[in-house]
Amino acid sequence: MSVTYPQVWNLRVGDHYMCRTTEACASKYGKSMRKTTIQQVEIELKKRVAEYPATPWGRKQNDDWDRLTNFVYNTPSWSAILNRVESLPETFHNYAINRWYNHWSARAIERIFCALPNIEAHLNQRNRLIDFYLNGIAFDHKTTVYPRGYGQPLTVAQQNQTALIQWLYHHQSRQQRYHEGNRLFLVLYATDQNHWQLKANLSEIKQIIHRYVELFQPDRLIHLKFEQNEAWSDLIWYIK
Repeated sequence: MSVTYPQVWNLRVGDHYMCRTTEACASKYGKSMRKTTIQQVEIELKKRVAEYPATPWGRKQNDDWDRLTNFVYNTPSWSAILNRVESLPETFHNYAINRWYNHWSARAIERIFCALPNIEAHLNQRNRLIDFYLNGIAFDHKTTVYPRGYGQPLTVAQQNQTALIQWLYHHQSRQQRYHEGNRLFLVLYATDQNHWQLKANLSEIKQIIHRYVELFQPDRLIHLKFEQNEAWSDLIWYIK
């Protein structure tokens, strides 16, 4: 059955903020990302996995500490980020390294999406609600490890995806990253419970994203209602 909700879907609003080419999409992320291939990012991320164990952030992610570690945006190599954090107080080290790892994985995944022919990147960097348009539908994308706090086994989450999506929206950051717009969640689940390591497997993630977009059907999106907004969402699973 075909369903249309143009206001909720937030269909694209003009080509000024769009791109159809990989090169134009890359321009969204600054010089460092333009000069770095997906393969190079994967190599650097896997260095972190091999050389640096999973470590707590030291505190919940927040706007103040984000501002102090914004240099991660322009530091694509693992060796460079290690050198950079050495100049910081030790309390910042894990925070900066975790943020670097998440940032470069997320930007690479967004580029994987944007390289596909039926996806257009949203180039207005001030609009944090939209990363790209899939078949004309606006989405923010969020890569997340399977949440320990969810309290349900994987099989239950897969059988009731709406409940997990609602949990992910409810438990997102309440600071500048918070929003209730359309979202696609790429959920990472490792059978050895090292979910975070899967963020480095960009080649495998690319295959999963290509398959999802190839088979994408808007009428299968999950509809959510909030107090002041409504949205459409879905889960893309990467299980290894």
